[in-house]
Amino acid sequence: MQRGSLKKYSKKFWHLLWKDDTWKGWIFSILFLFIFIKFIFFPTLSFITGTALPLAIVESCSMYHEGNLFSDYDEWWDNHEIKYQRYIINKLDFEEYIFKKGFNKGDILFVVKAKPEKLKVGDVIIFEANYRNPLIHRIIKIKNQNGTYTFSTVGDNNKGQLEVEKEITEDQLVGQAVFKLAPYVGWGKLIFFEWTKSESERGLCKAN
Repeated sequence: MQRGSLKKYSKKFWHLLWKDDTWKGWIFSILFLFIFIKFIFFPTLSFITGTALPLAIVESCSMYHEGNLFSDYDEWWDNHEIKYQRYIINKLDFEEYIFKKGFNKGDILFVVKAKPEKLKVGDVIIFEANYRNPLIHRIIKIKNQNGTYTFSTVGDNNKGQLEVEKEITEDQLVGQAVFKLAPYVGWGKLIFFEWTKSESERGLCKAN
């Protein structure tokens, strides 16, 4: 293909993608963005982060703190202190943890590869637990037996541990959440699946 023809087709492509306001232009733009996100953006991001789930939408209230970003940490701790005392975690320990004020349903978290030997108590991991989607909870205990690690987690807003999170193996690890990328933005997807959940799991979060 000659250089002139290539330039001509490139101009048509960008016009159709960004400037064409007809239905044909809209459909083309939507298809292009879908293909770009699914086959270029996410594979590239997965390669960089080392995990198949570089962006995770929080789908439950298990890590919610009342008030969310504006929660009163002292009051929250008073309500949950007994739970963490079982795992020899005190208030000063928790203050140093990531996501000290938890996160909310609909938040999008940035996730990297979870390296078992680098994880520590207080980190938030994503792991497979034979549920429809992976769980996102906080590490409260780590065991190392001859270089093989197992983890125990709990949800900040849960009253206790689920049976499936008492002994999490390395093979179950999906990733480690490192920061909140976009609060509430995930509701754009969740809203279409709320009806499939039980009534107690639908809607906005409340503190337990």
